[in-house]
Amino acid sequence: MTQPTMIRRVRGPRPRLLDAFCRQGGAGKGYDHAGFDVTGIDIDPQPLYPFRFIQGDAVDFIREHGAEFDFIHASPPCQLDSDCQRLHGNTHPDLIDPTRAALETTGRPWVIENVRGALPKLREPVMLCGPMFGVETYRHRYFEPGGGFILEQLPHPAHTVPQAKMGRPVPPGHFGQFVGNFSGVPLARRVMGVPWMTREGIRECIPPAYSEFIGRAALAVLTPVLEVAA
Repeated sequence: MTQPTMIRRVRGPRPRLLDAFCRQGGAGKGYDHAGFDVTGIDIDPQPLYPFRFIQGDAVDFIREHGAEFDFIHASPPCQLDSDCQRLHGNTHPDLIDPTRAALETTGRPWVIENVRGALPKLREPVMLCGPMFGVETYRHRYFEPGGGFILEQLPHPAHTVPQAKMGRPVPPGHFGQFVGNFSGVPLARRVMGVPWMTREGIRECIPPAYSEFIGRAALAVLTPVLEVAA
């Protein structure tokens, strides 16, 4: 059983969002923009996380406390299924199935986010890409909706802008990849919309624009339910 450590608290009476495996808070920032009161949980300390933060085991916390939230976003570690992991042959845990099993006990709507390599493990995921939201990077991420939540697949714009090589400086007129030990942290912060993050946080995060889109879709479903409950 996890015994989470409450580190800090912030505002107000908005629908409650659990940001599981939160890292430095790219997803959480988007849900905050959408109108949620965000709480993040991660196994490691996250001193840069911009909202209420709990240090603890995310899967255990979802099982024990997930039903206390109105919506749950979960980003289980993606290193196992990433291109970089396949290059380096490192060992990482596979937490997608345990996370889904925990989410299904809560009775709450949720999404699981992960990378392309995890597609065989995800159920009917929706793919989001930077240009769908005016974000100048092709960071494909996949979102499996569940708990009665349905997410619309947006049209996928053609990749007409050339992409810089992995880890290399971004030439003018190119999109950056911002993975691994990339150069150009200030540019990545601006492009991704995460000005508080370090290189480590940026290479793992989703742009807040993605989760803002998901959050607004969730609120469209949640608002009538919350008004009745009030």
